[in-house]
Order: sequence, then structure tokens, then C-alpha cells
Amino acid sequence: MEIREDKSIAFQRLENKVQKSKDIILETERRFGRENIAVLWTGGKDSTSLLHIIKSSHEGIIPFRIINIDTSVNFQEVYNFRDRVTKEWNLNLIILKNQDAKKVIESSKDKEECCYLLKTKVLEEGIKKYGIKAMMTAIRWDEEPAYADERYFSDKENHTIVNPILHFMEKDIWEYIKSNDVPYCELYDRGYKSLGCVPCIKPASSGSLEGGVKAQNREEIIERLRSLGYF
Repeated sequence: MEIREDKSIAFQRLENKVQKSKDIILETERRFGRENIAVLWTGGKDSTSLLHIIKSSHEGIIPFRIINIDTSVNFQEVYNFRDRVTKEWNLNLIILKNQDAKKVIESSKDKEECCYLLKTKVLEEGIKKYGIKAMMTAIRWDEEPAYADERYFSDKENHTIVNPILHFMEKDIWEYIKSNDVPYCELYDRGYKSLGCVPCIKPASSGSLEGGVKAQNREEIIERLRSLGYF
């Protein structure tokens, strides 16, 4: 199956977008085999929607390993949500964590360095340890300027990043959640637009972006982290 990046799909009906995502998921399975695929799950609305799409296309099960990165400073509500959905959906969850996370957080004054040590480096090691050949993520074209030219299949040194919901817009995610009764973390109802580490995330109502990080600086950090291997 040929998968093309046609951005006009971003303006099509939700059911067309969902079908496109399912096609990408099935193509990933054909190319790499179930045993070599993992899904990166943060507990956020986008990655949970991706899990639900996978679930709906595989007779109610998720046949791939699920990777969750624990920075040790996630919101308790996110941990609770992760554990509840893992049990309810019977996920094959693998939690990756920097065992020196506390020292990293205490000693690092640079958000980029902190993210690299707690997320990127941990993920790189996990991919190697578990022999993952294809890692599905839930990034979207409209999520960050750094993602605008991202592709559905992006080859890295020793694995491939697969982005099945690139063509979804934020409004599509919420429409999908509401129409399919997909669970989501309660923090969204409290004004949080994204979920991450407690020191870096504040609700939108606070007038602050990512714990006080300006949008331009945040984009620069994301771009640098992507160059280091984090999406």
C-alpha cells in the first residue's frame, strides 16, 4: 500500500481521517510485523485517541507494546489515568524511566537538557533494549511548526517513526473523543491544553505557556530535541 502525505485530507471529514489512520496502522503492521511495533503513549488526548483507533481496528484489542516515559514529575492525575486505562484496555505497558531522574531535575537548569535526559535518552535506550523497529507516535501537523513537514513514515538510524494521526487537527481529536466515548485525563477539564511535567505545564487560563516558556522558545526547544531524536 502506498501512503502519501496529501495535506488536503486535513480538511476532509473525520471518518476519512480515521480511515486514513487505520490504513497507516495496517501498513505499519504489514511492513514491520506486530512483534516489532510499539506505540508511544503519554496519557494525553492525542496518544490516547491513537490507541483507541488501533483498538477499533483490531477487534477491541491493542496488539502492540505500549511505551510510556515516566519523568518522575508527571501530574498524579496523569499517573492515575495511565494506570486505569492500562487495566481497562489490558495494555502491554512498558514504562521507561531515568533512574537518576531526581538528580537530573535538581541539577539541570536547562529545559532542553532536562528533556533530553528524562525523555529522549530514555526512549533511545528503550528502543534498543526492546528491539523496536517501528514506533508509532501521535504528533499532528497543526500541533507545532516543527511538525509541519513531518511524514507518516520517518526512517531513523535503527528504527522508523510512524505518525498515523498527522492529518488530525485539534478539533478532530476532541470530536473523535466525544463521538467514541474515549476516556481522557481530567486535567483537560481544568484548563490544561497539554500534559507534561509539573514544573513545565500550567493551565491555559493562567496566561502561561508550558510553565512560563514563551511559544518561540518552546518551538526552538522542540526543534533541538527532534534533532537529538525526540519527536
